[in-house]
Amino acid sequence: MHSEWQLQEAKNNLSQLIKQATSGDAQVVTVHGKPTAVVVSAEEYARLTRPRRGKLSSALLRPDIAGEDLDFARSRDTGRDVAL
Repeated sequence: MHSEWQLQEAKNNLSQLIKQATSGDAQVVTVHGKPTAVVVSAEEYARLTRPRRGKLSSALLRPDIAGEDLDFARSRDTGRDVAL
């Protein structure tokens, strides 16, 4: 669960905001009632920004580096005939 802070409140209580973020609880900072920033622990930030490997989307976007073990050929099978 996260906590929401108005910007001025976040400034005045920065150490408390950081302690809560460090404990794993994301802290949302709002400006004029709209969420503007999220404070998370350094560990959570590293997890969120870590490059992921083996994603299908990466292979589809960059087939030149995906390797030759993927077959992108389209099947010519048209399915079966069904009486309607």
